[in-house]
Amino acid sequence: MAESTQTYRTALGLALLVFAGFLIYWLRPILTPFIAGALLAYLSDPATRRLQDWGLNRTLATSIVFVVLTALAALAVLLLIPLIGRQIDMLQTQLPAMLAWLQNSALPWLQTALGVDPQALNLDVVRQAISEHWQSTSNIAAEVVSRVTRSGMALAGTLASLALIPVVAFYLLRDWDNVLASVLNLTPPRWRDTVAKLASECDEVVSAFVRGQLLVMISLGIFYAAGLWLVGLQLGILIGVLSGLAAIVPYLGFIVGIAAASLAVLFQFSDWVVPLLLVWLVYGAGQALESVAFTPLFVGDRIGLHPVAVIFAVLAGGQLFGFVGVLLALPIAAVIVVLMRHAHAYVTG
Repeated sequence: MAESTQTYRTALGLALLVFAGFLIYWLRPILTPFIAGALLAYLSDPATRRLQDWGLNRTLATSIVFVVLTALAALAVLLLIPLIGRQIDMLQTQLPAMLAWLQNSALPWLQTALGVDPQALNLDVVRQAISEHWQSTSNIAAEVVSRVTRSGMALAGTLASLALIPVVAFYLLRDWDNVLASVLNLTPPRWRDTVAKLASECDEVVSAFVRGQLLVMISLGIFYAAGLWLVGLQLGILIGVLSGLAAIVPYLGFIVGIAAASLAVLFQFSDWVVPLLLVWLVYGAGQALESVAFTPLFVGDRIGLHPVAVIFAVLAGGQLFGFVGVLLALPIAAVIVVLMRHAHAYVTG
């Protein structure tokens, strides 16, 4: 009798997990502000706990963290986003000329030095298409806004979703410990110790690849953008920011950034030897900082995800659940890593 009851409870638990998965899939169009708010609360929890350690109560600490986050968001909107937007416009303006330079200068050099057939890399069609359409692509943001505002309901839904994110994040962050305790109380008493242990290990891994890697990406983006700007590269800030974003996968930011910056140097400077060496110096210093400072400081020696797993998780999450899936991809992948490790230890041990 006891065995049949245990089997029934296990089957019921699995059925509830499957139902929860389908429910998330069905409700994904409205889940974005709640998931974004939960991630924001999770990322802000360490700073809030630090303020609590200084003697502040949870509500006041949460309010201070949100004031700082709001100030940083306003600074990004007022300064960084317009600056990057201008650099994107500059890139779109220069793309036809860049492709012409590649066609007329770089490819003949490749043919002479490496024996590459320039006919195999004919860029005339690409250059012509960009020349015809770059002006319209520069107004993508205006077109998106125009389409959203054509429908009053769509505009109201968009504004409501954006407004919900800080509200959800504030209340979740203020009651974070209570929320976690409530979730733990939902589990059967004989599983609570195991669940608490697994949750602690999952938090350690998620912290490394969500909080830690995010800080690494921001630090590298600032360093690369500042370094390329000092070199005098016109597209330096844009390339630096993209390098930081690509650093979500180890070494990808370095590879993408140094390749793009080197091409930009060759196109911008007639006497390109010194600027090119300076760009390489910037990326070499950034890679050294990432290895000896940023990664040990922010990520540490915690167990992480393989770069291929990171790429697959992000792409799979986006394919299955759209933007919601991208937000959940790395946390879920980190949790799966911990669960698989314990399952392997249980089976083999």
